[in-house]
Amino acid sequence: MNQPTNQLTALKQFTTVVADTGDFKQLAQFQPQDATTNPSLILKAVQKPEYAPLIAQVKAAHPNAPMDELIDRLVVRFGQEIVSIIPGRVSMEVDARLSFDQAANVKRAKRIIAMAAAAGIPQERILIKLASTWEGIQAAGELEKEGIHCNLTLLFAFCQAVACGEAKVQLISPFVGRIYDWYKKSAGAAWVEADNALDNDPGVKSVTRIYNYYKKNGIKTEVMGASFRNVGQITALAGCDLLTISPELLQQLSASNEPLAGVLSAQAAMKLEAPAMSYNEAAFRFALNEDAMGTEKLSEGIRAFAADAIKLEALIKAA
Repeated sequence: MNQPTNQLTALKQFTTVVADTGDFKQLAQFQPQDATTNPSLILKAVQKPEYAPLIAQVKAAHPNAPMDELIDRLVVRFGQEIVSIIPGRVSMEVDARLSFDQAANVKRAKRIIAMAAAAGIPQERILIKLASTWEGIQAAGELEKEGIHCNLTLLFAFCQAVACGEAKVQLISPFVGRIYDWYKKSAGAAWVEADNALDNDPGVKSVTRIYNYYKKNGIKTEVMGASFRNVGQITALAGCDLLTISPELLQQLSASNEPLAGVLSAQAAMKLEAPAMSYNEAAFRFALNEDAMGTEKLSEGIRAFAADAIKLEALIKAA
């Protein structure tokens, strides 16, 4: 008789599992297909003694490089380690302080790709991460036309997903946990956890709507649920194209033998009503403005990534 399958193994039957970490030494045990990084994750990793030498290596190899270049080189250095462990793609993030500058996003993305190529990382194994601002989405559209694939992050509002689909970006990362956080905080004492769990979780509902819209309308952009707070949010999205999961939650999934079934499917989405939508810049900005959660979480996310980039610069200077 077969041993019961753990939830992580079961999940991989329905969804591509991605590791959400800069801690590449943890990756191999979970055997993810892809991996994602961001400034916060790299900052967290380089504060561990085993990763501190990476900063020294980058500085020693490029002693006269300006700080913005050193940041990108450190991102690529982590990417180099990660692609040696995983079979798929690694996401590398453009500095969040450029989130409202389309041309600067394009320029930095191309520099990261060039640095990665010099480090032996093929372009097809990289996703450039950009914030899902209007400027970030348009930059991604430009880059995609040149064969540079992008992962649009900090995605909270439905209009962001629609615009990403229109720009033909490779992949989006809607943030399940941060949406959940906003609604929970907003409800305050009126929040009832049991009423907002699994498929009633506001973050889960957001990703489900995007997934169904894309599949119904033949949009090729991959949907990768991100930023999970608990295993229930993950299992409720089994069947999503990809899910990027922290090592802590990957550990919980691998330790559980609870049954796990597919929830989302392209076939089911085809039967739903989800008429195609389109946004120009003015309509996009108004739709985002009308979504208080999306507006607040996008701004907060950019601020947090920018703050961590500044902390990372301080560590590099001190090394």
